[in-house]
Amino acid sequence: PARGRTPALRRPPYTGADMAETINQWAVITIVLSGLALCVGVYLIRRGMREAHMRAMIVAVTLASVFLVLYLTRLSLGYEKKYDGPEEWRTAYFVLLISHIILATANLPLALGALWNAVKGLKAAGNLGNIDAPAARGYFNRHRAWVRWTVPVWLYVAVTGWIIYVVLHSYGEVIKG
Repeated sequence: PARGRTPALRRPPYTGADMAETINQWAVITIVLSGLALCVGVYLIRRGMREAHMRAMIVAVTLASVFLVLYLTRLSLGYEKKYDGPEEWRTAYFVLLISHIILATANLPLALGALWNAVKGLKAAGNLGNIDAPAARGYFNRHRAWVRWTVPVWLYVAVTGWIIYVVLHSYGEVIKG
């Protein structure tokens, strides 16, 4: 190197574990943003702002889909963490984890059912200003019925997922990767 300059530090090669950790961080970011978009969507529809609601929900569904791809990619790379925290928290952690897994599994068909009825209703109505048209009314009524279950489950899964991430970030041990 030239006099007075230090050589650039060399970073070790990027490993599969590094990639999995990065993917994991992006998965968390996307699901946090998805949960926030969901809350915004609920707020907007309660204010009667149908078009803004639809846009917020498209963002929420898109981000949740990106999360699912990232999560499955991380798992396919063999990156997992196990709980290695305080013993007195173990039961509470596993109750939270098991409920999260069960409801996350249930959330996919719930969300698809709500989305399916919203899309079919919008097609039948022609536009958001016409959702009370007889051809669309049934779809939107079913959409509302689906989201009465979907929204609380989605929010529970999102919040418990964030909690699990924070716990494993602090008390997790990488077991593969």
